[in-house]
Amino acid sequence: MRQIHGLSQIVEEDFASQMPAKALEYLKKIGQRGKDMGQMVDDLLKLSRIVKQDFSRQWIGLKSLVDEAVAGIMLETEGRRIEWRIGDLPSVACDPGLMRQVFSNLLSNAVKYTRPRDKALVEVGQVKVNGELAIFVRDNGVGFNMDYVDKLFGVFQRLHGAEDFEGTGVGLAIVARVIHKHGGRIWAEGKVDKGATFYFALDQGEGATK
Repeated sequence: MRQIHGLSQIVEEDFASQMPAKALEYLKKIGQRGKDMGQMVDDLLKLSRIVKQDFSRQWIGLKSLVDEAVAGIMLETEGRRIEWRIGDLPSVACDPGLMRQVFSNLLSNAVKYTRPRDKALVEVGQVKVNGELAIFVRDNGVGFNMDYVDKLFGVFQRLHGAEDFEGTGVGLAIVARVIHKHGGRIWAEGKVDKGATFYFALDQGEGATK
């Protein structure tokens, strides 16, 4: 897939001036499809590794993982007005690498789906839900229709068109697998054009807060 993307770029760079406009348009589409498929393969491999790999819990403050995740997606926020509200977060027993991936995916989604906003708001915090401590990531983005909430965490399931928002439809599936691997659960709430909130709660035995 990367070869297709790479070759299409070479052809475009070397022969764009000699090609009809329609042919150039098709070539760009071929290159983009090759790039998208390459990313999809990468995401599927990542999902497969998460399902199979062993993991090791250690006590760690979630705030540090959120800070690292935010730092890792700063390129995606370039030129954007984003207000980050990072509240107090507990220490939990988790696999730090996998939990960092959870925050990276959720925050990257929040940044992506708030793109139409003049000023984006992304919040991370904790809340008690029916006596259970849950971590949440909330944004003021485009939201989603709750009629389709059950599709959110499935592989290749997308509630927004690829022409509006890029992605492979695997990111939230990875998040769900990691949370389930920790014996936890994840759910979401949203409203069209009113933002979305993703919650997860870890196992209260080994994964209880400290």
